Amino acid sequence: MFNRILIAAAAIVMTAPLAMAGPIDSACVRSDRARGNAPLCGCIQQVANQSLSRSDQRRAANFFRNPHEAQEVRMSKSNADNAFWTRYKAFAERAEAYCR
Repeated sequence: MFNRILIAAAAIVMTAPLAMAGPIDSACVRSDRARGNAPLCGCIQQVANQSLSRSDQRRAANFFRNPHEAQEVRMSKSNADNAFWTRYKAFAERAEAYCR
């Protein structure tokens, strides 16, 4: 049990510097909902780094500026949009659980 905690802590420390530089973090910090909560935004970016490709991250970052775009993607009949939404939804669930 202790080994798992130690490994998880090491993984967080090793990826923390990368977490602050991503598109999700940047969009989150600028958003009204996050109110500049840098630690929360950094945590969400960390999960994004583990869950989404860079292009998926850039696409998801747009949702912070334009939430209606998320609704359009969610309702889309496009296979590409549906595949992205599945990845995005899994990311959002992981971020919510990890970053609370």
